[in-house]
Amino acid sequence: MVKCAISDMPYTIFGYNGKQVRDNIHSKDLVSAFYEFYLNPKCGEVYNIGGGRESNCSILEAIEIIERYSGKILNYQCSDVARTGDHQWWISDLSKFKKDFPNWKMQYNINDIIKEIVLFEIDLLNKKNKTHNK
Repeated sequence: MVKCAISDMPYTIFGYNGKQVRDNIHSKDLVSAFYEFYLNPKCGEVYNIGGGRESNCSILEAIEIIERYSGKILNYQCSDVARTGDHQWWISDLSKFKKDFPNWKMQYNINDIIKEIVLFEIDLLNKKNKTHNK
């Protein structure tokens, strides 16, 4: 979505009118979770890791955040056809991981994550434009 907004490309939302919710975790938060496990492994345990309740949004909310940070309006349309197997709502339950690894804390929320992606894509586009204009 960010790449489409920055590059003025059209984007299609499949099903649920863009109200489907996903959680998002920053790669640094995921690596720090791996590190906590490395420090005190719980062999055979299974954990859900994602943004959880602290870092999630719907597609429509993501579009609002992208537009706020990029200053661009995303050209999107909604298709009535949902993707096969798509969930309408998914937020990871981090309670087991947090209980077993109380020192782990997420440092980034959905706004931080999207802002970082927007700034990266703007920088990438600017570099491409400078190279193209030489």
